[in-house]
Amino acid sequence: QVQLVESGGGLVQAGGSLRLSCAVSGSRFFSVNTMGWHRQAPGKQRELVATITRSRSTNYADSVKGRFTISRDNAKNTVYLQMNSLKPEDTAVYYCSLGDPEPVYWGQGTQVTVSS
Repeated sequence: QVQLVESGGGLVQAGGSLRLSCAVSGSRFFSVNTMGWHRQAPGKQRELVATITRSRSTNYADSVKGRFTISRDNAKNTVYLQMNSLKPEDTAVYYCSLGDPEPVYWGQGTQVTVSS
């Protein structure tokens, strides 16, 4: 059974930083799959934040470019999202995903709240 467990969320002031982690268990295919981070704010649809392929090619939403960095450690089956210069509009539940070409597995989410 594949499980994705996010951690690292919390409350931070605007301008601050957080690092999210997503640990994957039960999958032998972590290293060959695209990993992603998505977020959903209250009353809004879930949106893609960033993805990283098995070759470590990355893609970011325009709203986070230059502030967020996605990375992966295949030895630890873990993907990270370093979030800097956080803004109140970054407040959301953040989810990680695994799958190619579309996400197949999802984590349970971790809350990120940015106060102004």
